[in-house]
Amino acid sequence: MTQGAFSRQQVTKLTGLSSRQLSYWRKTGLVCPQMITQGGHARYSFTDLVALRTAKRLLDANVSLQRIRKCLDSLTRFLPAADRPLVELSLVVTGDVVLVFHGERAFDALTGQEWVFPIAELAAEVEKLQQQQPEQGELFSADDNKTGELA
Repeated sequence: MTQGAFSRQQVTKLTGLSSRQLSYWRKTGLVCPQMITQGGHARYSFTDLVALRTAKRLLDANVSLQRIRKCLDSLTRFLPAADRPLVELSLVVTGDVVLVFHGERAFDALTGQEWVFPIAELAAEVEKLQQQQPEQGELFSADDNKTGELA
């Protein structure tokens, strides 16, 4: 066996998944092994293990398999460069929402709605706005005061 290629038996021990789950996930395309032997046996890579463990943790957090699949479908639309979202992205379950952390952003895996925004950007915008606002005594120019008195 080549280094980094794990058998189904080894994967069940490492991930806590059953052999039946591995077969079903392989058959339905949730997580497919990156290698198949000449005899047709699955050999899982380390990245496959990461994907399997991520999916298992989502299941353990009461996210249904159907919801995981929907999240993965959505993520491939929102982030087309992410070939393997279960491996490449940080996923966090908060109640009934699966959050995705990507770069400096966090968003709902299903809707794409941004949940966290960079505080530093907001602070910079506030500072810029405050610099543009006139002080109390600067609201009207001296010329405006004269015309206001005539009215």
